[in-house]
Amino acid sequence: MWMETKTEVEEASRSRASLSQRVLSGLLLCTGDMKHLDEYMQDKSFVLQLVVWGLRGVTRVILANNPLSGALILAALFWASPWQGLLGTLGILASTLTAVIMGQDSAEVSGGLHGFNGMLVSLLMGVFSSAGDWYWWLLLPVCLGSATCVFLFSGLSSVLDRWDLPVAVFPFNIIIILYLLCTGQDNPYFPHHPAVPPGALEPNGTKLFAVEVIRGIPLGVGQIFACGALGPSLLILGSVLLYSPLLAVHALLGSAVGTLAGLSMAVRHDSLYSGLSGFNGALGCMAIGGLFFTFSWRTHLLAIASAFLSAYADIALSNLLGTVGLPACSWAATLTATLMLLLTGSLAAYRIPIGQVKAPEHNLRSHSQWAAGNAAERESTDV
Repeated sequence: MWMETKTEVEEASRSRASLSQRVLSGLLLCTGDMKHLDEYMQDKSFVLQLVVWGLRGVTRVILANNPLSGALILAALFWASPWQGLLGTLGILASTLTAVIMGQDSAEVSGGLHGFNGMLVSLLMGVFSSAGDWYWWLLLPVCLGSATCVFLFSGLSSVLDRWDLPVAVFPFNIIIILYLLCTGQDNPYFPHHPAVPPGALEPNGTKLFAVEVIRGIPLGVGQIFACGALGPSLLILGSVLLYSPLLAVHALLGSAVGTLAGLSMAVRHDSLYSGLSGFNGALGCMAIGGLFFTFSWRTHLLAIASAFLSAYADIALSNLLGTVGLPACSWAATLTATLMLLLTGSLAAYRIPIGQVKAPEHNLRSHSQWAAGNAAERESTDV
């Protein structure tokens, strides 16, 4: 009787362990790049494939590549503003379908590389529009601007590929500036708000609230998608955490660094509270901290330096372009990350080729295998 009870306890324990292992394995399948999903979707209908391509494109905005993370981000955008969520969805569909019609590289299309610039263009058009939400005429420039990003992406990639550099969000930054310059603030069809320089003077006696500044750090992650609400911003941060915990840590760290840089330059309090001071720092830190460089203490320090440089460059560009009512968008982080990727010396050894970039945790493992393979090859050559 005692032996039977003991056997039942052991079987129950093994069953619980097996169940927890299956649950953990299922959760791990939802993290990282989810390449197994691409294999599963190969024989599925075009509409289902388009959904996955679009969701991957959503996460490319924040330097991730996970369709489940993309679904969470879209949910966050619709939570913050249904109109902005609609514009973002339309933008990514317009640019992705344009890439399909133009016959762009299938791997790039399925990886979402032709969708994220279009999404950013549509989101920023909505944010700066002074016509209010549900202004249906805005859908026309949203579709045209998003589609145009594909042409710029294709043209720039042929140039930047020579130096193994990503096109990143150069198309978005170019298109949104051209759109705002073309329409002007008082355009009868597409009016927009002018951008206010972060260096604009505060009214006398305005106090700085520490709680609001701290709240602005997670908002800096949300501002990558032009989202200024705390709940949706935390959901966006959670989507990055699902893709890569290391990338999420660098997103928060970079936003904190950007906020610190804003404090040191006495920028407008609204820039600190809303997260606008932090989002370029977050992008600059994420790009270097494990994505395009293998993670180590050296590249971690480089990522912090990149965050500071991105933040200060953003303040300078925002003050410059703000004089004519234009935003600096993410020019600072894009240019800083591009310069970092051109570094020479010992840090260049940590650089990951653009075609081999994966989630930071996988980059670390792949780089270790690559280094071990090179060491073995050198030993065989010496022999």
